[in-house]
Amino acid sequence: MLANLTGWHMVIILAIVLLLFGAPKLPGLARSVGQSMRIFKSEVKTLKDDDGTDATDPAAELTHPGTPVAEPIPLPTRASTRI
Repeated sequence: MLANLTGWHMVIILAIVLLLFGAPKLPGLARSVGQSMRIFKSEVKTLKDDDGTDATDPAAELTHPGTPVAEPIPLPTRASTRI
């Protein structure tokens, strides 16, 4: 759909945007679009980095060789009462 856009189409779209938003608001609009793209790129990069670290064994991170493992503490039980 967007592959059929020519130079004249882009000029018309730019003119419509200029009419809708006005010249004074265009720098602010461009700045907010740039910030949004920067945030989006950093989030995508973070997700890619997180996917690479998921390949490690999570059990290996919990225990290290030579580290004593603590036994779980048993929970107290309630004594049954009769009425």
